Amino acid sequence: MFDSPLSASAYEVLGVVATIDDEELRRAYRLQLRRTHPDTGGDATVFIQVQRAWELVGTPELRAVYDRGHGFSDDEVAWDGWRAPAARTDTRPRAKAYGEAGASRRRHYVAQVHAWAGSDVPDPYDPAFVRTIPRELRRVLAHALAEEHTARSVADLGMGFTAWHDVAVPGTPTGFGGAGGAGASVPAPPDTLDHIVLGPSGLYGVMSADFGEIARFRGGEVISSGAGPRAPITALVTQVRTVARSARVRFGGAILVLPDDDLAQATTPLGAIRGTTVVVARRSALRTLLRSGVPGSRTIGGTELFDVRTRIQQTVRFA
Repeated sequence: MFDSPLSASAYEVLGVVATIDDEELRRAYRLQLRRTHPDTGGDATVFIQVQRAWELVGTPELRAVYDRGHGFSDDEVAWDGWRAPAARTDTRPRAKAYGEAGASRRRHYVAQVHAWAGSDVPDPYDPAFVRTIPRELRRVLAHALAEEHTARSVADLGMGFTAWHDVAVPGTPTGFGGAGGAGASVPAPPDTLDHIVLGPSGLYGVMSADFGEIARFRGGEVISSGAGPRAPITALVTQVRTVARSARVRFGGAILVLPDDDLAQATTPLGAIRGTTVVVARRSALRTLLRSGVPGSRTIGGTELFDVRTRIQQTVRFA
């Protein structure tokens, strides 16, 4: 996950500064390989990260490209990795979608950046700048990117699916909230259900997240310092149940989507939590899970599919 706002840079993984010369960089790589190799008592996850870092900066040519794109070079090029995605131009059949994934978190991120650094920040998405801001702000951006990634995956499911993104949870505040930095009042992120996905396999509430570390679980909840103040599974289940009551529909389950590197296996079932079946899934496994359905969920077809879609469409509001 070297392109996540929460991830360490290739240089940080290798334990060096970005200005190190090529020969010293190679020695540092070999040293890190020895230190992290599982056969010598190292951590296998870190060992893989070291190898991936070297794949990015292991030759002068690769290093030059990496430096320009990630804010380590004076000769920088525009990098669109953290900017809002451009409108799609292809005409392939896609799932019907409503709302804009990640929109409320992007607005909150920009407002918080301006409150922290001042309103004259030239580019809040510049990689060199992002590395300087507090981790809490980087987490907001990382979650917006996670939502956008999920939205693209859902769109590829095709015309049999419908998705609603950045859905405001009924009965929760959607206006201005807590203070950001420098004493300024900035928009607080509303309580949103990141995605509602409806298809033949069922109806699902989906949360997209990026904690910046391997996710671990205890008692049906995520145990991670990167999860922030809220318990994500508890929050997701509460959101799903609230929307279900408001729209008078029945969800087949709740899905937490994490970056592939942050989950030990493709899917991790957490069982029924407050009557809602919960599954944690890697990004790469999401489409398969939505097509096949959460284990134990009820399929939806015919007039029922139309009725559920209508109820949700008439009920949801966007953040």
